[in-house]
Amino acid sequence: MSGKADLGDSPAPGDGPARDERPAQSGRAAPDEAPALDGVIHHPTRLALVAFLSACDEAEFAAVRDGCQVSDSVLSKNASALEAAGYLNVRKGHVGKRPRTWLSLTPTGRQALARHLAALQDLVDAARSAAGSVGA
Repeated sequence: MSGKADLGDSPAPGDGPARDERPAQSGRAAPDEAPALDGVIHHPTRLALVAFLSACDEAEFAAVRDGCQVSDSVLSKNASALEAAGYLNVRKGHVGKRPRTWLSLTPTGRQALARHLAALQDLVDAARSAAGSVGA
């Protein structure tokens, strides 16, 4: 062991899908299971990025940056994490002589967002059920 800190691009604790955070295949958790939140998408910046891109086929980097209200470096880092998970496509090109980058969700990314939103809705439904049973 070299004693050096790991400065690689490995996700921080809680950023990757933990055992209880794996996406459910159906998008809904079984009644006795915890909702299956997606650990990759659950990060607030990544959730904003995926939500923004879900409304379009493709968006230019600057439009996503401005829409999500993050810096270039924050967007770049989170886009790389989503790309590594297979949730995001990054396309580079030029407009005239200026380099441009476009981002788009993959079908897998769209499905992951749908499952994540369903898991969040399951949490809301469970809270409403629990609140209703307490008052009954």
